[in-house]
Amino acid sequence: MILVTGGAGFIGSNLHAALVRRGLETVVADRLRDRGKWRNLSGHPPARIVAPEALEDFLADHPPLEMVFHLGAISATTACDGDLVWGVNVGLPQMLWRWCAARGVRLVYASSAATYGDGSQGFDDRLGFADGLGFADGLAGLERLRPLNLYGWSKHAFDLWVARAVARGEKPPPQWAGLKFFNVYGPNEGHKGAMISVVKVKLDEVAAGLVPRLFRSDRADVADGEQRRDFIWVGDTVDVMLWLLDHPEVSGLFNLGTGAARSYRAVAEAVCRASGVAPAVEFIDMPAALRGRYQSFTEAPMQRLRAAGYNGQFTSLEEGVARYAALLRQSGGGGRPG
Repeated sequence: MILVTGGAGFIGSNLHAALVRRGLETVVADRLRDRGKWRNLSGHPPARIVAPEALEDFLADHPPLEMVFHLGAISATTACDGDLVWGVNVGLPQMLWRWCAARGVRLVYASSAATYGDGSQGFDDRLGFADGLGFADGLAGLERLRPLNLYGWSKHAFDLWVARAVARGEKPPPQWAGLKFFNVYGPNEGHKGAMISVVKVKLDEVAAGLVPRLFRSDRADVADGEQRRDFIWVGDTVDVMLWLLDHPEVSGLFNLGTGAARSYRAVAEAVCRASGVAPAVEFIDMPAALRGRYQSFTEAPMQRLRAAGYNGQFTSLEEGVARYAALLRQSGGGGRPG
């Protein structure tokens, strides 16, 4: 039995579908609410859905879990309720870590590229761990990271908590992996509202007959449209998580991107081509609330995951956008793979 927290959400539902296709019994911990989120599970219902507030009671019954994929979180970069975010993004994974360690259950959890802040300290996923660095040096490097928002800070806080526990020699789960997801895009993200990927936003704009709009840069050294992120197709993240399921000997903190940053202009142009229109871009001012808190560059060094043995190929931006556009056309805008 596999538990997927956040299993009705974007990445979680894509993982859940892949687990069901393998014939595995699954339990989803999530809230469906009223945004049509249930449709993310419509083609592959789980054995059980557990409300997040009932998760501890569910675990207290000692279910025969093989693995926990903890993907549930408050993921809005605009979140401002610090107590709520801490409880969900730090307190809950701490509980799951202790439970898994005590019962010998494997754990994969979602971290984020938002932990790297403005990127001035680099994007080194060795920090905090013994991979080429002593624990003291690694922890010092991890502690230098300064996320730009509450969400990133909460994810960083849990990464630090894990690194310190491992450094102290505390008993961890038999397998544990933290995945620093970069900019994930693909089907089943429609319920996310303002937090949907820029790829989906641009696809929707072009489908509505609009010219794709991009924020002007808030940095003098970055031209408009040349803000660059590491965009990764959601299916590639699922492949990595399935690989971890198949390789219980692999533990650690890992970046999860493609290793190649692409510009927002390149995204807009790929969207136009996939939609059959001439490439064009319109620039608008960046909202005041984002200025100075916007990641103008992210890129995932992928050497650690490769060194651990993962040899899967990552989908190019152009191929992923084209695939996504086709799914959206086939589904009438829902973009669900079924």
